[in-house]
Amino acid sequence: MGAMNVSLGMPKAPDPVLAPRRRTRQIKVGSVGVGSESPISVQSMTTTNTTDVNATLQQIAELTAAGCDIVRVACPSADDAEALPAIARHSQIPVIADIHFQPKYVYAAIEAGCAAVRVNPGNIRKFDDQVKEIAQAAKDHGTSIRIGVNAGSLDKRLLEKYGKATPEALVESAVWEASLFEEHDFHDFKISVKHNDPVTMVRAYELLAEAGDWPLHLGVTEAGPAFQGTIKSATAFGALLSKGIGDTIRVSLSAPPVEEVKVGQQILQGLGLRPRKLEIVSCPSCGRAQVDVYKLADEVTAGLEGLTVPLRVAVMGCVVNGPGEAREADLGVASGNGKGQIFVKGEVIKTVPESQIVETLIEEASRIAEEMGEPVDGETAGAQVSVG
Repeated sequence: MGAMNVSLGMPKAPDPVLAPRRRTRQIKVGSVGVGSESPISVQSMTTTNTTDVNATLQQIAELTAAGCDIVRVACPSADDAEALPAIARHSQIPVIADIHFQPKYVYAAIEAGCAAVRVNPGNIRKFDDQVKEIAQAAKDHGTSIRIGVNAGSLDKRLLEKYGKATPEALVESAVWEASLFEEHDFHDFKISVKHNDPVTMVRAYELLAEAGDWPLHLGVTEAGPAFQGTIKSATAFGALLSKGIGDTIRVSLSAPPVEEVKVGQQILQGLGLRPRKLEIVSCPSCGRAQVDVYKLADEVTAGLEGLTVPLRVAVMGCVVNGPGEAREADLGVASGNGKGQIFVKGEVIKTVPESQIVETLIEEASRIAEEMGEPVDGETAGAQVSVG
């Protein structure tokens, strides 16, 4: 077959978004900007013992490879605080120290060179009395702060006032602590108001967005196992991000932290808030399908794992609607009768035996990647399967 002049449909502009970003002040978490002038960043938290520096750095490396932008490490003890300098120095991405109960570890984390410190006002005794000193130390070291209010550790005074962790209670706590820092002319902080109920969480962030221009860290706390936590986080984040609310996100899952990063990226890509990468679009299969679509999609995903180019690859189970339904894909296959029609932008360019579908798609994807000047090996930031 002669050469075809086919448009590859590469993205020329960002995907449309549902609403413009809410305007916020801008802060820095190490090298990562957080605020409306910067892309929405994805965070996760290590599950290793912070005192095990090598294991923690290894997990941070895995998170970095998965596309994590910022990582948080727990610092509940003096031994953890002693490990922070080495972790902060060798991490490839900015490190946030997570501090509860002991204000002295806030100073230790700042001195250790952490990019930011997360403080939970409801868990730190006499925290309000030390805001001036913490603000000064953070200013001196260029360290930003996250005021992290959690429903499960709300100040007792607010629990007595509201009866439970209502959206209004969460926001009152956050605004109070923000005002304490602002009284000392410290503004390099972001805020989170987390709850395990998406409805309560969404309302709290809506109220917080109305109360000030602080950059906001989104999170559904204790979201649950991978499936449940993914649904709850996607629901809550989608409700807020679709209104332009949210500047950095952390998906909390009872699963390896790399999975949190993958879900977070997928949420942002689905809303057009992060450039898409390699995406496998597969049909849901039906009575017309003459091939195991799920198996084929898995094989194609595995075969293309090394690609980092923004390709949308369609895997369709029949030739009836395949090319037409996936005409927006850059590359794809419609299978049937023991054969596969390989198409580019909805136009069939060749037909191959079923046994050669996967290798042909890999060859074509590699060819497109080379034409784009992109490497065709190495680890991608996340091949995605979206079963339509």
